[in-house]
Amino acid sequence: MEVRNAKILHGGSQQFDQLTFTWKKGQHWAIIGNSGKELTAFLETLLGHTVVSAGEISRPFSQDYLRQKNSDGQVHSFRDLMAYVSQKYELKNRSNQQNFYFQQRFNSSESEQTLSVKEYLEQVDPKIPGPWTLAKASQAMGLDHLLDQSLLKLSNGETRRLVLALGLMRQPKLYLMDQPLTGLDVQTRAEFGKTLTAMSDAGIHVLLTTSPGEIPEGITHIAQLNASGITQTWAKEAFPHKDLPLVKLDWDWGLLRRLIPQPQASGDVLVDLQEVSIRYGEKQILNNLDWQIKAGERWLLRGPNGAGKSTLISLLIGENPQAYSQRIYLFGRKRGSGESIWDVKRPIGFVAPELPRFFPANQTCRKVILSGFFDTMGLFKKTTAEQEQAADEWIRLFDLEPVKNQLIQRLSLAQQRWTLLARALIKHPKLLILDEAAQGLDDLQRALFRETVQQVCEHRPITLIYVSHYAEDIPAAVTQTMELGK
Repeated sequence: MEVRNAKILHGGSQQFDQLTFTWKKGQHWAIIGNSGKELTAFLETLLGHTVVSAGEISRPFSQDYLRQKNSDGQVHSFRDLMAYVSQKYELKNRSNQQNFYFQQRFNSSESEQTLSVKEYLEQVDPKIPGPWTLAKASQAMGLDHLLDQSLLKLSNGETRRLVLALGLMRQPKLYLMDQPLTGLDVQTRAEFGKTLTAMSDAGIHVLLTTSPGEIPEGITHIAQLNASGITQTWAKEAFPHKDLPLVKLDWDWGLLRRLIPQPQASGDVLVDLQEVSIRYGEKQILNNLDWQIKAGERWLLRGPNGAGKSTLISLLIGENPQAYSQRIYLFGRKRGSGESIWDVKRPIGFVAPELPRFFPANQTCRKVILSGFFDTMGLFKKTTAEQEQAADEWIRLFDLEPVKNQLIQRLSLAQQRWTLLARALIKHPKLLILDEAAQGLDDLQRALFRETVQQVCEHRPITLIYVSHYAEDIPAAVTQTMELGK
C-alpha cells in the first residue's frame, strides 16, 4: 500500500497536510505519535474511510482479488482483505441489537439473551479462505477457557481480546489495530508479540498504533506521525526507544479547585467487605475477600484480566444482585438492610471506558454530565438552574464547549473520558472509582488525566479506587494496593 502526498479530511476538517507512507511486503509497522486522534485518522485513511482531497492512495495488495471478483460479477471491496480493531466497538444481543443496559452484565439470569464467545466468533463470514479457525484464533488470544462465557460476563480486557480474535477470523491479508494493547493486563501485553509473530507466519501484514514504550515483538518498522504526516521512520533495530517529547497540557486548576468542595476529612470506614465470595455457575470470581477502605484513602485495584476487578466494583456501585447475600458495608450501612440502589449510588462517582455504550442514543455530552446528579444512564429529570450552571463550568474546565450538544457516541474517546469524569465529580462524591478511566487516551491526554486526578486528591480528601494496568498512569496520591489473583 502507498499513500502519496495526500491531503486528508477526517471528521469534516483537514487532518493531514501532506501524508506520504509506503507499506511494503514483509513489513509490520508500529505508528507512534502524541495525538490519538491523528493515529486513528491515519488508520481510517488506510481503510478508505477519510476524504483524500489531494494526492492518492494505491492498494496493490488487492488487485488480483478485485480482478477475480470483477470477472465473477460479485460485489467486492479491498476491505474484504483487511481487518480493523478500533478503540470503539459494540457487542450485540441475539437479536443483533445493541440494547444492553449496564446492570445486565452482573445478573446471571440475563446471560441467555446474549451470545457466548464461541457463538460470537462463529458469526464471522470471511470473504476469503484462511488458516484462522475458531480454535486457532481463540488460542492465540487466550480465549479457550471463555468460549462458553456470555459476552456480558467478559471483563474489559477479555472483551478486547475477543475483538482481536474476531479480526483474525476475517482471514485478513492486512490487519490494522488501533492501540491493541490498551486494556490488556501485563502478562497478555508481554505475550502479544508471540501473537503478532503467529500472524506474520500465517501471511498477515500488521500495522498498529501504540506508544513508543510499547512496541511489541514482531514489528519490523516504526513511523512517527503528526498533523503534517509521517515525520520519521525507523527499522525496528534502529529505533532509539525514547519517549516522544510531550507538550504539557493543563486545565484551569483554579477553576477545578472551585468546583470541588473541601469537606472535613474523617477516619470513617466507607467500605468494609468481609469474606465476600462471588460465583457465576461453576466459575468462582471472588473467594473470601476482605477489604476495608477508610475515608481519604487512595487505593490501586489491580489484577490480570478476568481476576474479578469489574465484579468487585459492581458490588460497590450497587449493580450486582449478589451483594445482598454478602457481608458488605458501605458508608456504615450493610447492603440489604433496606437501602435503595440510589442510596448506594449517591455518594459514589464512577468512570469506566465502556459506559458510553450504555447511554441512550439521544444523550448529548451536556446531558450525560447532568445525569451525574441523578445517577442515571442518561438525563430524564428536569434540572435546576444551579445544576445547569455547574454542568457548564465542568464543560468549560474540560474544554468540551465545542461538543457539548453532540451525542456521546459521536465524541472522540478523549472527549468521552472527560465527559464521564465530569459526570462523576459534579455531585461531589465521597468515593471516586476510576476503572481503567484513561483507557484509549493518547500519551498527552493520559498524562493530563493522571494530573487531573492528582489535583483532585491534593485539594479534596476524596477517597479513591483507581484501576489500571499501567504503572505510569497511576497518580502519586495513590498509596495503597489491593491485588486480585486469577
